[in-house]
Amino acid sequence: MATDTLRRMAGTPPPIVFDCDGVLLDTEAGWTRAETILFERYGHPYGPEEKRRLIGLALPEAARRFEEMLGQSGRAAELLDEVMDLVAEDFRRGVEIMPGVRELLAELRGTRPMAVASNSYRRLVDLSLQVAGLDGVFEVVITGDEIERPKPAPDIYLEACRRLGVSPAEAVAIEDSPAGVAAARAAGLYVIGIPYLTGLDLTEANLQAESLEADEVRTVLHTGGDDGGS
Repeated sequence: MATDTLRRMAGTPPPIVFDCDGVLLDTEAGWTRAETILFERYGHPYGPEEKRRLIGLALPEAARRFEEMLGQSGRAAELLDEVMDLVAEDFRRGVEIMPGVRELLAELRGTRPMAVASNSYRRLVDLSLQVAGLDGVFEVVITGDEIERPKPAPDIYLEACRRLGVSPAEAVAIEDSPAGVAAARAAGLYVIGIPYLTGLDLTEANLQAESLEADEVRTVLHTGGDDGGS
């Protein structure tokens, strides 16, 4: 973390912008089940490599990737509609909260501004937060269908900070994908990377940790101090 940013943040609990899928909620499991069904419909296998090619993508880009991977030229929009319906159906059956999230939010709520910035669409983000009992926790929720350029562009993080009324240089982002880390870094936030999948390259994050339960994550989020990250 750069020295000038450390001075600005030191001793001050920073505002936090959370990614949703894979950080707050294990919605990625629902996406995996939905994508598995979609691939089966079109006679294609779905496994870790396919997941790795799709995780963290903005939905329009994921739709184009579905079109390519499933050999369905010109049907990106239809494929996206299909998978979103499958995802929504899966979410309604329940969404698991990621380890440490409920405890962390209980500690932090009311102590600083908090937002969600997700490449997913409003319909799915609102549904998943509601099902998990996290609706109303965040001052700002912004989704990929509300901005012109989703992650890895910085726009969603810049807009989240604008709506919170804070400078990006004062805030912390928590991400689980390379696209998300790139977006937050480009916007000027300090980035904690917690990979949802083993092997994801989050080396551009200021700090990498195994989960939100890690002591070094708590240090940064509670004090704004650095724990040795770059």
